[in-house]
Amino acid sequence: MTRPADPPIGGDGGEQQKKLKLLAVTACPTGIAHTYMAAEKLSQAAESLGIDMKVETQGSIGAENVLTDNDVREADGIIIAADKDVDRARFAGKRVLSVGVSEGISHPEQLIEQVRSAPVHGGGSGVDGGSAATTSGGGGGKERSLAYKALMNGVSYMIPFVVVGGLLIAISLSLGGHTDPKGGLVIPDDSFWMHVNQIGVIGFTLMVPILSGYIAYAIGDRPALVPGMIGGWIANTGELYDSKAGAGFIGAIVTGFLAGYLVLWIKKVKVPKFAQPIMPIIVIPIVATTALGLFFIYVIGKPISWIFEHLTDWLSGMTGTSAILLGAILGLMIAFDMGGPVNKTAFLFGAGLIATGNQTVMGMCAAAIPVMPLGQGLATLIRKRLYNEQERETGLAALFMGFFGISEGAIPFAAARPAQVIPANMLGGAVAGAIAGQAGVEDAVPHGGPIVAVLGAVGGVPMFFVAVAIGAVVTALTTVTLVDLSERKRRGAPVVDVPGGPEPVLAGVGAGAGAGAVASGSSATPPKAAAAAAPSPAQEEDEVLSGYLTEQTVKVRLDSADKDSAIREMAGLLAATGKVNDVDELVATALRREAQGTTGLGEEIAIPHAKTDAVSSPVVGFARSSEGIEWGAIDGTKAKLIFMISVPESAAGDEHLRILALLSRKLMDTGFRERLEAAPDEAAILEVLREVQ
Repeated sequence: MTRPADPPIGGDGGEQQKKLKLLAVTACPTGIAHTYMAAEKLSQAAESLGIDMKVETQGSIGAENVLTDNDVREADGIIIAADKDVDRARFAGKRVLSVGVSEGISHPEQLIEQVRSAPVHGGGSGVDGGSAATTSGGGGGKERSLAYKALMNGVSYMIPFVVVGGLLIAISLSLGGHTDPKGGLVIPDDSFWMHVNQIGVIGFTLMVPILSGYIAYAIGDRPALVPGMIGGWIANTGELYDSKAGAGFIGAIVTGFLAGYLVLWIKKVKVPKFAQPIMPIIVIPIVATTALGLFFIYVIGKPISWIFEHLTDWLSGMTGTSAILLGAILGLMIAFDMGGPVNKTAFLFGAGLIATGNQTVMGMCAAAIPVMPLGQGLATLIRKRLYNEQERETGLAALFMGFFGISEGAIPFAAARPAQVIPANMLGGAVAGAIAGQAGVEDAVPHGGPIVAVLGAVGGVPMFFVAVAIGAVVTALTTVTLVDLSERKRRGAPVVDVPGGPEPVLAGVGAGAGAGAVASGSSATPPKAAAAAAPSPAQEEDEVLSGYLTEQTVKVRLDSADKDSAIREMAGLLAATGKVNDVDELVATALRREAQGTTGLGEEIAIPHAKTDAVSSPVVGFARSSEGIEWGAIDGTKAKLIFMISVPESAAGDEHLRILALLSRKLMDTGFRERLEAAPDEAAILEVLREVQ
């Protein structure tokens, strides 16, 4: 029996009934293969069930097949298969089912059935489509997934503020500043560089509220944005709760989650119908902002102030203890929260002793202050595969900020991976502080980082740099070790497209790499990309996948029986083109990528890949395995159709992302896979692969 809220399907007594119309959005953080696989699976399932469906993909090459207002108006339900935040505001009043992207691949028919009874987003139902109360098939993992996506959402919006604010402050200090015993690095008032510095300070000031606000937004949607941002501002403004330092980024994470879940809770409150329109605009933001602000000031803020005062008293009683021990403790505190009450306690303790003639305590702090950004920046250089493109760019900015003693440059890394980064920061800071304490390093100004030594404010310069360098290396090595261990633990888990995770992307290409890229199947193509993507008639017969795959790089049957051997065999296949400079390095890079998470897509498909200068130009290979190779795919199938993609580090990413997106889509076509499996020789395989357009 059809429910009244659901449109009937088919005919009844000869009368033509309305055909069910559904929409879908598929997306993941890095946004390549799984985005398009989910889209194809949902489309195929809808077609087989006689249902109209339009799917919007939000991938690295941009949003494609975008849903219009008319589409939404006529839709009977929306399926969101995504592992990143998707704006649900446009779906108000519609049934919305939100799941992970892997569910769109594995269970498309079930999702189409479930969306008919899904909760209505907005519209007075009291259930928000962005809440944790969504179906994911992951059991108890739903809350964790929502929390992760919310945290990543906040970090991604915060990073530009950290980079812009930090770099402007660093530039203004380096070009317009001088040392002063009372003020540290000082820029003359009303000078040009003071104005540059003030602009940078604004960026840093907004950084913490932005982090909090967009964590809240990802959980509670737009009504949570204001309480999240104001809560973050309160957390960062210690004067509001009688503290000499705000709670920093850790406080912002707390207020972000509190605001988001508070808004979700308020949305569940039943209100009269006449009040429903003003709830998300007026009532919810005001109630949530007031409640959260007062809660932080009166409940959370007081313990922070208490910690600040008692830490200062405790440190004051340690001035006669071992310099190594004191330096290690100060380094731990400096590195813990990078601007929060613990950090500020250590910094102000050291700065206050300068006036008494004791400059060694500030020397310990000064050595620890740059360790976090320098160490995190160094980590992105020594183990690039663990970081996406945005993180590596942030790492370069962190190195620059570290030189100028701006410890906040490490905050994006600490916010994204607190369990790995904060302990690594603290260990490096403790080592730097201990070495500086043992060597009797002095600092005459309340500032840290190599810049104070360059400007002549440090006594014992050689050992100061030794302390900073060793601390940064310890932080970097500890970070990559902990992050690597964390990634290895996720091997074999269901697909969750996290940076460096199991999404089969070109290693190192960030989520924003495809801005302005080719939007295959829709919209316009930039002239240069179009020229590269569209071969001339004379070339068309010989070029497959834009000429990256040729008969030389096709093998009808792999000899290998395991994944590692298969990757090595395919690397040898690519080497036959003369485009591989170092086969061993190509293999090692591809295997390192596999260590982060499987590139087995399911449906007996695997797409291993490597971005490395071991190849001189892009090259794609294809091979079949008759028995199949265990690749750790999400559906448990062995890989029989294996593509290997390799591009140099300097290669432009958009064209390769386009090809991978096209491959992912086409490989969801059962008929295409069957033709690829049945092709008798290399020439026949190439003929089938020409269908990938």
